[in-house]
Order: sequence, then structure tokens, then C-alpha cells
Amino acid sequence: MALTLEELKSFYNGKKVLVTGHTGFKGSWLVRILTLAGAQVTGYALNPPTDPNLFEIAGLEDTIHSVVGDVRDLAHLRRVFDEVKPEIVFHLAAQPIVRESYKEPVYTYETNVMGTVNMECVRLTDTVRSFLNVTTDKVYENKEWEYGYRECDPLDGYDPYSNSKSCSELVTHSYKKSFFEDGRCAISTSRAGNVIGGGDFASDRIIPDCVRAAAAGKPIMVRNPHSTRPFQHVLEPLAVYLTIAMEQYKDSKYQDYYNVGPDDRDCVTTGTLTDLFCNAWGEGMTWENHWVGGPHEANFLKLDCSKIKTVFGWKPRYTVKEAVEKTVEWSKEYLNGADMLEVTDRQIREFFA
Repeated sequence: MALTLEELKSFYNGKKVLVTGHTGFKGSWLVRILTLAGAQVTGYALNPPTDPNLFEIAGLEDTIHSVVGDVRDLAHLRRVFDEVKPEIVFHLAAQPIVRESYKEPVYTYETNVMGTVNMECVRLTDTVRSFLNVTTDKVYENKEWEYGYRECDPLDGYDPYSNSKSCSELVTHSYKKSFFEDGRCAISTSRAGNVIGGGDFASDRIIPDCVRAAAAGKPIMVRNPHSTRPFQHVLEPLAVYLTIAMEQYKDSKYQDYYNVGPDDRDCVTTGTLTDLFCNAWGEGMTWENHWVGGPHEANFLKLDCSKIKTVFGWKPRYTVKEAVEKTVEWSKEYLNGADMLEVTDRQIREFFA
């Protein structure tokens, strides 16, 4: 599968699509791809979670129907579904930071679990034919083993973020079996690895930390350089989400639970990723090991993506080195005051060429 923008247009053009969490990093990239593909996009989310943020930098509020709302608010969400009558729903809204989940566990569970339960709106809206819940590679019970986790492995995230996303998966599985066996709406989840890309300004993420250090002309402080993660460019999983939602809309046999991550050779340590960043950025960038302990985080994590390769013929387009280079390219243009909607569109068109 080498999905092109023209193929996306041939399916998504004119479709009513609702995206929760559209003001976040991944959500912003997703709604922009959908807009370029001609979809009628509605976003439902809180105000952007960081300042600065990609949603405002690229002026995306002016390009879609953007609704400020909390996924914990079922009544409001229901009104939006009734008004929009979406055909396809991408559920991305979440509290996505592991360390933040230790500080705000109740909020994390409320958002990640009840926010998924409130996709009850899908059950109550007879127009929805395709629903995708975007979770994470961290849903698996992590045994620190060297082979990638498969979709059939046990779900049991350790920290409140990972565990709440495991719960979100189980809620989706229950709803699918309890209410959608009649085939009126195809239901899938997708478990993505760690994403990097231009426009991520979150705290406690390695690439945003790198960009902030580079912009300030300071060494990068790396808190855990030996942890291995399935790093991939943000457009990789988004292409998969768009494919799953499209194919299951056409034929419900494609509804399932799917991993999406890089090939094994691109599952690298945080230290190696930072080396790649320093090389791509240039200007004598360096990093320092600042491991000071902290709450538990998985040390070794990667995914087995055989299933999605077999079902959809998918394979990653960018190596981790290319993913870092694209991120550096976007970030330098942002710091130099470029038109970031134009830069974002260019990177989307290059990826889907």
C-alpha cells in the first residue's frame, strides 16, 4: 500500500468526518490531511494543549468546523453528533503524557476511559459507518522483552496513562461486541508507536525538548537515553488511520485491532534518536545525560506490525533518520518565520506523493 493524496480524495471528498482531539499535535496533522482530501471536517476538543501549538500556528481553526468541548461532556458531544451527522469518526482526544498521568491520574482516567465511553454517541447516531479509536503502543503488559508486542498479547498498561488507554481499548471491544454486531458501523482500534514531527510542543517529549534546546542554543538534557521506543514520523500512523477508516467503511471485514510502528531497525534508543537530531540540526548541537530517576516508564518497547503489513500491504515510508530530518526541516522553518500552513501542506504532499 502506497496511499496517495489522490486516492484519499477519491474516498474522503465530501464525506462528513468528525475528529475528537483535533487541536492536539496528531489531531492537527490529521484534520489538515482530511481537508486537503476534500472532507467536511468537524473537530471536537479542548483548546490547544500547548502554547505555541500547531493548530494555531497553521491557522487550522479557519479551515474546518472547530468545536471547543470536553469529551467527558456527553450531553454536549451528543448535540455535536446530532448536528453534524458524521459518517466517519476518529477518536484521538486523550490525556497523552505518561508523567502527567502520575500527577493527574483521575483526570487521565476520566478523559481516556469515560471519553471513550462517551463515544456512545456513535451508537446513538445512525449516520456513523466507520469508527476508529486511536490508542497507543503502551496498552500492552510490558515484559521488557525484545520482540514486538502483537495484537493478541495481554493488555495491561503500568502507569495511569498506559492503563487508561488499555481500558479505552477494552471499552471499544465491549461496545463493538455488544452493539455493533449488526454491521451498521465498523469499529477498529489502532495502537501507534511514539510519533515525532513538526509542530509538537508538548513537555516531557524528547523531540520537542530537542527543538527547545536548539532554539535556545543550549545542550539537550536527556533524562533516559537508554530507553528503546518505536519512533516514527507522525504521518506514518495517520496514513494507517485513514486507510483503516476508509477500508472498513467499504467492507466491515477490515474492522480489527491494529499495531502501527516502524520496522525493527528503526526502533532506537532515545540517545540514538537525539544523536540523529543533533546531526540533522547541525550548528554544533550536543546532548547530556540527565537521568535523575522519576516515576516508572517502560525501558524497552516495540511493536510487531506484521498484521497491518499483511492486511493492507503497508510499510513505513520514512526511516527514523528521515523522520528526524523532516521534523528538523519543519522546526527550522517555523523558527525562521515561514508560512507554516504552507510548510505543513508541502510535507503532507511529499509524504503522500
